[in-house]
Amino acid sequence: MKINNIDYRTIWPDPANRQIIKIIDQRHLPHRLVIEDLRTVDDFARAIGEMHVRGAGLIGATAGFAMYSAILGADPDNVDKVLREAAEKLIATRPTATNLAWAVNRQLGAVEKGSDLAAQTGIIFENAMRIADEDAEFCRRLGEHGLEIIRDISRKKPGEPVNILTHCNAGWLAFVDYGSATAPIYAAHREGIKVHVWVDETRPWLQGAKLTAWELNEEGVPHTLIADNTGGHLMQHRMVDLVIVGTDRTTYTGDVANKIGTYLKALAAKDNQIPFYVALPSSTFDWQIRDGVREIPIEERSGEEIKRVTGLSESGRIETVAIAPATTETANYAFDVTPARLITGLITERGVCGASEEEILALYPEKRREGR
Repeated sequence: MKINNIDYRTIWPDPANRQIIKIIDQRHLPHRLVIEDLRTVDDFARAIGEMHVRGAGLIGATAGFAMYSAILGADPDNVDKVLREAAEKLIATRPTATNLAWAVNRQLGAVEKGSDLAAQTGIIFENAMRIADEDAEFCRRLGEHGLEIIRDISRKKPGEPVNILTHCNAGWLAFVDYGSATAPIYAAHREGIKVHVWVDETRPWLQGAKLTAWELNEEGVPHTLIADNTGGHLMQHRMVDLVIVGTDRTTYTGDVANKIGTYLKALAAKDNQIPFYVALPSSTFDWQIRDGVREIPIEERSGEEIKRVTGLSESGRIETVAIAPATTETANYAFDVTPARLITGLITERGVCGASEEEILALYPEKRREGR
C-alpha cells in the first residue's frame, strides 16, 4: 500500500542486513512516520506488547520474524531451549490474537526440518518470509471476494456511494499488506466503484482516528471520522449500507473476537437489517475453540490507556494528557466477542461463507476431525 505514493509493507527485513527487521512504529501515526529496527526477541516482544505493531495478521508476521531473531547466534546445542523460551515470551504478550501462537508454533515445526544450526536458521527465515507473504496474499484474495458484496450493493444504488462502516483498524497496518476489512474497500475504490467509509474513532487507542483515517487518506478513499457511539444512529437513519470489521480470533463455529465495541455495532446492524461481515485470513481461525463468549481469553490492558490520550499539540509536539481523575478506577477490556448469530457472513481468502460450523468447514474441509 502507499505512503506518500511509495509502496510499503508493515514489516520487512533490512535489505542491507537481514538480521535487522524493520517495522512501522504505529504509535506515532498519523503525525510522524517512524521506522523502527528490531534485533532481539525482547525488541519484538516489546513491539507487540506495547502496540508498536498491532492487528492479528501483523502480530503473526512479527512473531514469525521474532523466532528468526531468536535463533540468530544461538548455541547449536541449545537451539530447542532458546526457541521454546522465545515462544513463551512472545505468546504471553497478547493473549487474544490467535495469529501470534499460530505463527510461533509454525516456526517451531519448521525448524525441526533443519539438520544443523545453519540450515535451521535459513529455514526459519524463509518461513518467516512465507508467513508474511501469505498474509499479504490472503488479504488480497479476500479483498477480491469482498468486492463482490460491494459491487452488488452498488448496482442497487446507481451513481450513489456505498456507505461502509468499519471499527478499529483492520487495514493494511493491521496486516502485512491490503488489510482485511479494508481490502474489499480498496478493491472497490480501484475499480471505480463509489465508496464512502464511516470510520469509528476506536477508543482508547484511537486506531480508527489515527490509523484507518490515515490509510484511507493516503489511498484517496472518501471517509468520515465519527465518535464510537455514532454508528447506531447512522444505521437507524439508513446512512450505512454495509458493516465490515476484522477479527483477532474467530472460532470454527463463527463467533468473532474483535476490538471492544464490535459487539455493539453488530447488535445495531441486526436491529436495522444491515449486513454485517467479518473479513479474515484463515490464520485467524481458532480450530479448537467452539464457544467464543466463554472460551476466548479477553485481554485486559492498563487502565492508564483510558485515563490518558496522546496527540499532536498546537506547538507541534506529541503530548500525553490526563482526561480522568487520577484516583478513578478503570476496567480496560481490549476485545469483545460477537456471537455468530449476529454475523451475515465471513469473508476469507477462499470465499464468503456463513458464520456457522457447517459453512466454515465446507470452505476448509481439511480442518474437519472425528468427533467434531
